[in-house]
Amino acid sequence: MSGHSKWSTIKRKKGAADAKRGAVFTRLSKDISLAAKDGGGDVDMNPALRLAVKKAKASNMPSANIEKAIKKGTGDLPGVKYENYIYEGYGPSGVAIMMEVMTDNKNRTVPEIRHIMSKNGGNLGESGCVNWMFEKKGTITINKSNSISEEELMEVSIEIEAEDFIVEEDYYEITTQPENFNKAVEFLDKKEYEYEGELGLIPTNMVKVSENDANSIVKLLELLEDSDDVQKIYSNFEVE
Repeated sequence: MSGHSKWSTIKRKKGAADAKRGAVFTRLSKDISLAAKDGGGDVDMNPALRLAVKKAKASNMPSANIEKAIKKGTGDLPGVKYENYIYEGYGPSGVAIMMEVMTDNKNRTVPEIRHIMSKNGGNLGESGCVNWMFEKKGTITINKSNSISEEELMEVSIEIEAEDFIVEEDYYEITTQPENFNKAVEFLDKKEYEYEGELGLIPTNMVKVSENDANSIVKLLELLEDSDDVQKIYSNFEVE
């Protein structure tokens, strides 16, 4: 694990591994459902959903699966009523953990999450215990394999009123305010850039941990992510 690896970076690598082992449809369904929940089921009016559906189609996800995931997010799935919750807690080394959950049975989901946390060095906390450590932002990532220069993307960042522009090892990351995310997506679409984007939570302060502790944290976060009801998970650690 490279120095200063963050959970956001680790998740990108995990996404690639998921695709190789066939778990990609589960991840894509979660992305679609959450985007539909946040912004509605119309892809033309919901850029985050449009991105999630585009990614799903590129991975050859069946249209029926996509439609079901959208209906789950909007609450239109016949016979099933899903509720949305935010759960918070702490992982190993006291790192903050935020979970976005969508479930049809809270009485099943909460004990399951609590069990995973307690068995892996974490604990489920009270509402509000860590959410002050995160802010909602739009995040756009562009692989360096694309023929786009850093200078060009810097200019794009200024054009879309980006809040931050970060150069990582194998990709660029643009951060926007939530209200500017749609504008950024539309601008990048017109430029015909290949990118990924989402509205999510970004930690306002990071907790540095050892590589050994990071392995324990990642194990816990992956177990939580593998829960059917956990849609998105966020943490604030980075490896020293």
